[in-house]
Amino acid sequence: MTAIDELLAGARIPTTSRAGFDVGAALRRLAHDAAAAAARPDPDMVRAAQAGQRLSVVCRWILNKPDAADHVDRLAQEPGAVTEDQLDVDGALVFACLLHLTDHRESAQFWWQLAAGAGHRAAAYCLHLHHLSLGESREARHWLHEVTDDVLDTQAPDSAFLATLEAVAAYVRRTGSSRASAPTGGLEMEVDRLATIRAGSCIIVQRPDRRLADQLHDFTRR
Repeated sequence: MTAIDELLAGARIPTTSRAGFDVGAALRRLAHDAAAAAARPDPDMVRAAQAGQRLSVVCRWILNKPDAADHVDRLAQEPGAVTEDQLDVDGALVFACLLHLTDHRESAQFWWQLAAGAGHRAAAYCLHLHHLSLGESREARHWLHEVTDDVLDTQAPDSAFLATLEAVAAYVRRTGSSRASAPTGGLEMEVDRLATIRAGSCIIVQRPDRRLADQLHDFTRR
């Protein structure tokens, strides 16, 4: 036997134990440890899931507001390119929430950002929850700062609106439910139709049109 063989023989891990190794007990301990680990959800995943739930409920609440369709109607009639200077910000917020609820998440983020850039704190709050649900903590903190500290529009109606949003979020945290309706199949079809109308290589759903606004009027009259 060579020196290398002797070293390898000495380093071999024994497969038996003089004291007796209870394989069944070891497997049971492993299974118990694995079950205990699975029962402890990751805090970041829990926070992201809760944020996603809260965002969906807030979006449904905004979409069901009596004046939601009127704002989207005005947004649909605004001429020219979409800019922060010439924008029905409430319409942009409602449209973003509709896009989120119909699984056009990138487009929803774009329209929320337009509204938030124009000083709409409710849109910034939605962006906070949106990024939190994706596990994007830095972006979530930025938009929370926009909600609480660095706002352009500080008029009282917007403050009251934000306070209502916080109340809705608190209700969701307590109960996990909301009576606000989700978009109907007709609304979803109209959004999907708009999504097929592309401006060049743009993947963002463009501004709403009168067909979608009419469908939203029917939805809010139910």
